[in-house]
Amino acid sequence: MAKARGHHVTGLDIGYFDACVSRPDADASADVQIARDIRAVAAKDLAGIGTVIHLAGLSNDPMGALNPQITYDINLEGTLRLARLARAAGVARFVFASSCSIYGAAGGAGALDETAPLEPVSAYAISKARCEESLGEMADADFSPVFMRNATAYGLGARPRFDLVVNNLSGWAFTRGVVRVMSDGTPWRPLAHIEDISLAALCAVEAPREAVHNQAFNIGRLDANYQVRTIGERVQAAFPDARLEITGETGGDPRSYRVDFTKALSTLPGFAPQWTLERGVDEAAAWLKAGALADESFESRMFIRLKQLQHGVDEGWLDRDLRRLRP
Repeated sequence: MAKARGHHVTGLDIGYFDACVSRPDADASADVQIARDIRAVAAKDLAGIGTVIHLAGLSNDPMGALNPQITYDINLEGTLRLARLARAAGVARFVFASSCSIYGAAGGAGALDETAPLEPVSAYAISKARCEESLGEMADADFSPVFMRNATAYGLGARPRFDLVVNNLSGWAFTRGVVRVMSDGTPWRPLAHIEDISLAALCAVEAPREAVHNQAFNIGRLDANYQVRTIGERVQAAFPDARLEITGETGGDPRSYRVDFTKALSTLPGFAPQWTLERGVDEAAAWLKAGALADESFESRMFIRLKQLQHGVDEGWLDRDLRRLRP
């Protein structure tokens, strides 16, 4: 998307998931690619860079639970170290992938806008909230951070995942003939397609400074808040041979919140999300029905990020701090 709009893209990634299933039709290649742990970024890596879109990190609550200290080392300390290097290198804008999960247990009857109190309930969400606070303190006339509070992602990226709610329920429907909602179905979740999240980040890159400087934006559609039961019903509609099962169980996840996306939709220049939940579910259904899973289970390490990290540790190419020991 960025290359198509004329940007020169340098990618930096440790490559945890290089071996995971990829979509051959998804061109996510950068003009220059650097293989590097976010904790080991060097000043030379930022030479000539005008804007950083910072996406790196342990990317959801279960992965954060693997080891909360590693989550803070990578997501918090790694982020702040990168930001300090970027500011010293003259990077003018720092677009940070935050998360609506920082609202956590804020709950309440209404949708939460960017002024709502932050109530993070996991290591992942805490790391995001603390990054926003610290990056905000770094903002000055030459360094402009922007905080993209993304809703829960769904859709097929370059390397599809099935450890997020919409994709996971689609995987269950296709492979097991059941849409299994592992709760009573009442919690609320805000959702956003990965392409709309990507569009929002690019809009933050291209926006005039005064439109985004040191600001947070909830990223999603106005109609993007769903109870988990409703998500299950939408998935079941795309897989009519599957049955919907609401287990009714309760676990240790207290999150239930709705988010107000008005600010991004009205003030982030160029941001107009294109994906509805129905369209995204149909996309996943078409991909699955076309045989894209091959012999791989949707619950395997090829599609579940936590399992791939554990595999790396077990096989010895990652140490227990998730530092890469060999390719």
